[in-house]
Parts: sequence; structure tokens; C-alpha cells
Amino acid sequence: MFISSSRWQSDFPLAVLLFLLLLAPAASAQIESAPGSRTDRPIALVGGMLLDGYEAAPIHDAVVVLHGRRIIAADTRNNVEIPKDAHRIDTRGKTIMPGLVDLHIHLDLIGHGDYTRYYEFLRGLERLPEVMPISAKQLMRAGVTSALDLGTPFEILAVRKQIDEGAIPGPRLSISGPWITRVTLEGVLPEYEHRISSTSEARRRTRENIERGADVIKTWLGLTLEDLKAVVDEAHKRGVKVHTHLYDPDDIEIAIRAGVDVFQHMGSARNPPYSEDLVMKIAHRQIPIVQTVSHRIWVYPATVAFPGRLRDPVLERDMPADIFAELQASFRNFHRLSYFTEIGTETRNARKAAHQFIEAGAYMGVGTDAASPLNFHTEAMWFEMSALVDLGMTPIQVISAATKTGAEILGKSAELGTIEPGKLADLLIVGGNPLDEIKLMKNVLVTIRDGVPWFDPLGATVPGVEAVGRAY
Repeated sequence: MFISSSRWQSDFPLAVLLFLLLLAPAASAQIESAPGSRTDRPIALVGGMLLDGYEAAPIHDAVVVLHGRRIIAADTRNNVEIPKDAHRIDTRGKTIMPGLVDLHIHLDLIGHGDYTRYYEFLRGLERLPEVMPISAKQLMRAGVTSALDLGTPFEILAVRKQIDEGAIPGPRLSISGPWITRVTLEGVLPEYEHRISSTSEARRRTRENIERGADVIKTWLGLTLEDLKAVVDEAHKRGVKVHTHLYDPDDIEIAIRAGVDVFQHMGSARNPPYSEDLVMKIAHRQIPIVQTVSHRIWVYPATVAFPGRLRDPVLERDMPADIFAELQASFRNFHRLSYFTEIGTETRNARKAAHQFIEAGAYMGVGTDAASPLNFHTEAMWFEMSALVDLGMTPIQVISAATKTGAEILGKSAELGTIEPGKLADLLIVGGNPLDEIKLMKNVLVTIRDGVPWFDPLGATVPGVEAVGRAY
């Protein structure tokens, strides 16, 4: 059983927006422009199977019409009047679906094998402006149109501005800035965390992060109940949610008592199964959880079975030569990397621990911890979706969790997460039918973000995209 909820929807007046879009007499002249757009004409995606983000039957022989940044129609061909001046994109034999929402990424990472060595190679923060646009592009290749970054320093704001202006491809970014903790994470630069020594400092750091541009607050290990209560209180005063990184049952109980909004890494198989009472408490209270189950226990065996994935030419094309060479060097004897020292135990725990919350009907979004070691932005989302299906979710449940529910957890469901008239035009064209085989989510042919189609000129083409889209 999978539970969907509207508790996280914002108060955006969608009915007003629909009225303006559909009834305003000069709508075509007043349509919102899309940053980086190459056409002022409507775009019609014609003939594909439509998954609109709900846990519902697909719509076959569908038409989705976009104009500027918005969706203006989405239904069967018989029920949609395609504007005469629309540019048509042929989606027959393909799936149209909402853009994916990854609720746990790290834009500063690229899948390098060792954190300490990686930051030494980057010379601290010096080369982050080179790396983050690479990650942003790779997320778009994977169909991720909205992402929550949980821990990159505030240098990420400059990259977000470039994305929002249409200068570079990338998802809509929500960010936490440095996380708040009482424990130093070995191998990570001090700019990534606020190591506190008092509850008053936890409150102050929360306020500082929000004032600098954080959309959410991330807490890490070691905080007391009083610390967490202070963080939650300060964040909630400003309408900001708190996400916490946790594994231990005692830490989870503290987070529940403190009123933390979203639990990250819950049931990711780093731990033995939780008690039934704890799991059901979380499920009944509909506390959103993001499991990140695949970033070790699915990605590692996939690499053992096919190490060639580490040398994907797409990765090489996206990176400067020295960065790609360093990436490859970090993979030597990858089974000895510190990130995978407990892979045996984690794999044995995986089936029970990660399945618990699915079986309990917990309120779940999808996050990947991309791009932790070997977990590339280009693949992380379809790996995670595939893992969740392996653990007991149906493909339509996973797709809805990765779109509709993800937008709800971000508080952006009035604008994103489903394909409906009035919503922002963040969509995907996927080769084949992912309801039949979820691994087909690796075949994202076109990513449309803010009404602008992005495509790989060296990849599979979709008729009509080149004329109105932008190449990576």
C-alpha cells in the first residue's frame, strides 16, 4: 500500500491561474516567456502515452500542449484542440510524464570514489564553479527537473542563477546550504557544515542559513533534542522545513519529538530493520521519508557486474579531460573504497530494512544521494526507481512518488509534479513504456524544463525536437 497526501501542498491560487490562462482575451500576447526559449509558438507533444503523475491509468494517444512556461492542455487527442500555429513533436511509441523530483542530491559531487582525494583535487572550493554546471547538465540528462541539494556551500547560488536565467541546463534547485551538526564529517571541508557547540548556536546558524538563501535546513548527526527543537522552531517561524540525516532508532525518536519535517536516508539499509512500532508511528503520522536505497547496495553490485559503466562516453563528453581522468583514477580497486567497507552487511540488511516502509504504506518521496561514489547524476534516479520496484512498489507508485509526491514534499505541488493545465511545463519524453519495465527510465530522450526542450544531439532523436529544443 502506498499513501499519497496533500498535507504539503502550498496555498498557490491555481484556480485563478487557470482562469487567467484559459479565459484572458489576449493570452497569447501575455504568455510567460521561458528562459532560453527558441520559439514563441505553442508546442504540442502528440501521440504518446501520458502518465500525468497520479497513480492512475495512463492516457493513450495523448496530446500535451505547452505555451511559454505553462501547460495549457493535456488529454487524449480527441479531447484537445491543437493550436494551428503549434510546433508538433511526434511522441508516438514514447511516454510523456512529469519531470522527476530528486529529493537528495549533491551538486558539487560527480561520483568520485573518495571524498578527501576529491576535494584535494578541486583545491578546496576553487574548482566548484567548474563541477556544478556539469552536475546540473547530467541531472537534466536523467530527467530531473527539480532537485533538493542537501549540503553544498552557498557558492551553489551562482549556479542556480545561471540555470534560472537559461544560460546552462539544469533542474530547479532547492538548497540547504551547510548542514548543522555537533560532529565533524571526516574528509569534508568546513564550508559544508556548521559544527555547533550549543543550542543557541544551532538556532543562530539556522537563521543565518535562511538569510543567505537556504530553502530548507539540513541537520546531521549529534544534535540533542533541544538543538533540534531550536532548529525546527527557528525554521518554521520563517516557513522553512527541516530535513534530517539519520539512521539510529534513538535519533529518529528524537527527531519525531522535535517535529522535524522530512527524514532522509530512512531505511537505506545501512542499519538492521527498525521495530514495527517505530515504522508504523512514522507511517501513521505521514512523516515524509526519503530512503536513498540504491546509492550503495544497488549501484555497487551493478558496477561489479558491469564495470564498463564507469567509463560511459557521456561522462567523458561532459567533463574537462583532467576531471574525467581523476574520476577514473579514483575508481581503481573500487571494492576497497571506504564508502563500501560495509557493503556486505548493508546488502544483507537491504531487503528487510528498505522494504519496511513500503509495506507500511509510508509517505515516500524519491532521492538518490547523487553523486556519491560511483553514483552518477546521469543514472542515480533510474537506479533508485528500479530499486524501489525491486523492493515492492509498482512502477506507477514509484513514478508518482518521484513526481507528484516529490513536489508535495518540496511544497511546490501547485506548480509542479503533475501534468495539468496551468502548471509549469516540466516534462519528459521517455523511450518505451516504463510501466512495463521501470529500467526504461534510463531512456530519457527529451527533458523539458520551463517549456524549453533539452536533448542530446548525439543520442536518440525525437521528430520535431531539434527545431525548438536546445542541445546539451
